[in-house]
Amino acid sequence: MNDVSAPVLPDGLVIVVKRECETCRMVAPVVERLASERDDVTVYVQDDPNFPEGVDVVHDADLAVSWHHEVETVPTVIRVVGGVEVERTVGWVRDEWERVTATTGLGPDLPSFRPGCGSMSVDPDLVDRLRVRFGGSVLGARRVEVADLEDEFEAMFDRGWTDGLPVVPPTGERVMRMLTGTTRAPSDVIAVVPPDLVEVSVEKIAINAVMAGCRPEYLPWVIAGIEAVCNDTFNIHGVLATTMPVGPVIVCNGPGTRAIGMNSGMNVFGQGNRANLTIGRAIQLVIRNVGGGRPGEVDRATHGNPGKISFCFAEDEIGSPWTSLAVSRGIDPDTDALTVFPGEGPRCVVDQLARDPESLTNTFAACLRTLHNPKSVLAFDVIVVMGPEHARVYADAGWDRERVLEELHARLQIPGDDLVRGAHGIAEGVPERLRGITLPKFRPGGILLVHAGGGAGLFSAIIGGWANGEVGSHPVTKIVTK
Repeated sequence: MNDVSAPVLPDGLVIVVKRECETCRMVAPVVERLASERDDVTVYVQDDPNFPEGVDVVHDADLAVSWHHEVETVPTVIRVVGGVEVERTVGWVRDEWERVTATTGLGPDLPSFRPGCGSMSVDPDLVDRLRVRFGGSVLGARRVEVADLEDEFEAMFDRGWTDGLPVVPPTGERVMRMLTGTTRAPSDVIAVVPPDLVEVSVEKIAINAVMAGCRPEYLPWVIAGIEAVCNDTFNIHGVLATTMPVGPVIVCNGPGTRAIGMNSGMNVFGQGNRANLTIGRAIQLVIRNVGGGRPGEVDRATHGNPGKISFCFAEDEIGSPWTSLAVSRGIDPDTDALTVFPGEGPRCVVDQLARDPESLTNTFAACLRTLHNPKSVLAFDVIVVMGPEHARVYADAGWDRERVLEELHARLQIPGDDLVRGAHGIAEGVPERLRGITLPKFRPGGILLVHAGGGAGLFSAIIGGWANGEVGSHPVTKIVTK
């Protein structure tokens, strides 16, 4: 149970100190004088109950007084009238102490000013525990007790809460710390999570963010990701249920990506970056743990792909010759946003010889033509993740984003004779009635262009999508708000 009752301060002077504070030790004689001359002085000590010597003190051992009365610095002197604080001073400022205590001649041998120390109630090692203990009913999730001799990591595996990798135990302290990353109330419902259609609150998202290894500043991105995938447009239920190897791919844009240290450069899809990996993982854990989207149950992927653990990265906007993906989708360039895409694992595009945009575009078109099947048209979208060295070829030629996309689409108009079933000895294909009709590989807007990757290497990547029709999935872009 949370102890939420605030201790009432006694009338008179209340002084809060701790022995390990140098300023508190310096003013100990002043505290002793006040306590000896007045009968309305109450001294609370946070650490050593024998400090100050010669003074009857109240040991604020659980820091309840300091927490509830927002003592952030020691020493603190508070004047209380009728159980209500009327004024306070912190640290040592002789004039302020004399004014608040209505006593002159305090500490004549002391300097006139010295700053105090941080209160134990705001100690980073203690504050989250205090939030849990004294924070009232902020946390409403069910508590699961783990026996003393039970391995908490194995317990979470046994309960099916993991993605196959160990997760961080979501203690109350850790969840409270995670919640400092957002201004939203813990009880706010963010979305209804398929496939079980369960409401998910900010608190439940924070729990899974803790389990994924997120830092508090990542939480707004996780919340935006959940908003982006849990709707009819993205159709996470369909993305889960398909036998294709797809899952949410999260492309992040805006200055916030740099503020939280996301990777947009070398090894952008790989290991080593905490923000990239844990944001994507947290979104997947919410789908699993809250929505019930587990492999072998609703998740029916024939092969899946490693990105179904986490596939999240930032676009390299600073080095890009073009506007960002988010801007191309209507977001202001100074606004943080993410775009979710139902994608498979990335495949490499290699062209180390092209030095003109026409030749390089031919390579991209040839690779894109093979996406899923050379005869598959209009059914699937794609992300083209342009590496910096390839992007430079276009930039040097003056091609903007629109020109690149226009040229790609132009090269991906395919004669129906090459697409019909049985053509070129391939049974797959479009119906015979489409012979003689030119068909585009991708629908208008079906190629999403992103700039990311290391500065060395004439490589890019393509990420194939899932069905884009009425029963399929479409990319969704959401603004990230704290």
